[in-house]
Amino acid sequence: MLCQLSINNFAIVRFLELDFKAGMTSITGETGAGKSIAIDALGLCLGNRADANTVRPGANKAEVSARFTIDDVPFAKRWLEDNDLDVEDECILRRTISADGRSRAYINGNPVPLSQLKTLGQLFVGIHGQHAHHAMLKSEHQLTLLDSYANHKLLLDSVTKSYQRCKNVENELKQLQQNQQERIARKQLVQYQVEELDEFALIPGEFEQIEQEHKRLANGTDLIESCQSALQLLSEDDEHNIESLLNRAVTVADSLQSFDPTLKNIAEMLNEALIQVQESTSEVQDYLSRIELDPEHFAFLEQRISKAMQLARKHHVQTEYLAEHHEQLKAELSELSSDAGRLDEIQQQLDDSKLAYIKNAQKLSQSRQRYAKELNKLVTQSIHELNMPKGKFNIAVNFNPESQSLMGSDQIEFQVTTNPGQPLQPIAKVASGGELSRIGLGIQVITARKVSTPTLIFDEVDVGISGPTAAVVGRMLRSLGESTQVICVTHLPQVAGNGHQHMLVNKFTKSGGTETQMKPLDKEQRISELARLLAGDVITENALANARELLH
Repeated sequence: MLCQLSINNFAIVRFLELDFKAGMTSITGETGAGKSIAIDALGLCLGNRADANTVRPGANKAEVSARFTIDDVPFAKRWLEDNDLDVEDECILRRTISADGRSRAYINGNPVPLSQLKTLGQLFVGIHGQHAHHAMLKSEHQLTLLDSYANHKLLLDSVTKSYQRCKNVENELKQLQQNQQERIARKQLVQYQVEELDEFALIPGEFEQIEQEHKRLANGTDLIESCQSALQLLSEDDEHNIESLLNRAVTVADSLQSFDPTLKNIAEMLNEALIQVQESTSEVQDYLSRIELDPEHFAFLEQRISKAMQLARKHHVQTEYLAEHHEQLKAELSELSSDAGRLDEIQQQLDDSKLAYIKNAQKLSQSRQRYAKELNKLVTQSIHELNMPKGKFNIAVNFNPESQSLMGSDQIEFQVTTNPGQPLQPIAKVASGGELSRIGLGIQVITARKVSTPTLIFDEVDVGISGPTAAVVGRMLRSLGESTQVICVTHLPQVAGNGHQHMLVNKFTKSGGTETQMKPLDKEQRISELARLLAGDVITENALANARELLH
């Protein structure tokens, strides 16, 4: 629960430190005194939006901190552990806003994003504002109220996830369908290109091979003449050839080494040279014997090279990469051909996802219908106590599988009848302002009992209520305060008198500036404040007597 709230330089508050206790705390004060200022300041610690206007004029920054006990909030303790933040017996949420509008958030002294402050704050405090009754006229808020009472978070999560799954698959299918015409045109082009390249049937490495063979045949005559000239020089010339000259040199070297053994190396090198020349002669003769001047084959190669170069230009690739390009086109054609199957697959996934969504939405709807019946009885009983003895409340839950959203497929409508014999009608059509306030307050108190939030704040939710009805409201809030910390800002003495504690808000002028203070009241001070609420500025003995009767 909330133990302490410290406020520095916030709006018209210079400094304020408030200690809160368990049970119901009433907060009262004159109109315009700033009864809700502590609630607004606490809202900053809970992650509400702030701007430079919240900083007290003349101050550099505003600072608000709230201290909570966490023994009774296991969800908050687990959240702190999951986010690697200090876990102690207490948790301190702090917020600073500089005069230029910059804001910083802290949890147990650790700087954190505002989103984390907001998430944790929701586990500590629930705020019910004075405009909640009007929000209740909206269908989406009615749905939120019912779900808060039912507390079927797991069912809601399942519906949300299955809805998101449907949307993701649906978007993928739409994207495929939008691209389908482009893909069909692309497939036709690629298919034509593949068929053309299939017909040519160039294999990897073939172009380099035929290009080399074409070059050899194109220079066949020169090759034959060059080979014959080489043979003449090597061995076939009758007068001078390398082989015969080397033979003579070898003979001379052999005779010389018999006179001087150091010449042995020369003889060996000449012998090796002779062997190399003989082998070269053999290689040239063999190559010459294999050269064939085949005009038809040469024409075939020339035609194939020309076609390869033509196709390469057409496909905007280098000729040596044409075969590789062919393989890439075939792979693309295979992928494009599988699109129809992919569309069928995605359509099946979408059908399955929708089926899963409907199944989860039906479970959620059944839970809503069950808890709606329970809430109908409780709210009807509550509005009877709130001076609507013939009133009846009903929540219509209509399941429509065609209507799908993150929140399910239900159409929710709060209905009420205030007089006997009248049919149930939408609450916006038949409830007056006072009736709407009473119905709304009854729902808020009932749903508050169901949630695990340890601190509940009711900020002037009793607007439009007076007399005996106000006394019932006070008793309701006090009863709620027996199990949950309740902080209630009110202008009604019947409500304020039910508080276990009472705080008074005063506004005063000091040194030319306006300030607001809030202080706890003792029993006699409470009686005086309740009498003021009853009688106004002139407090009579009768007002004091009535105040004593109101005080619990």
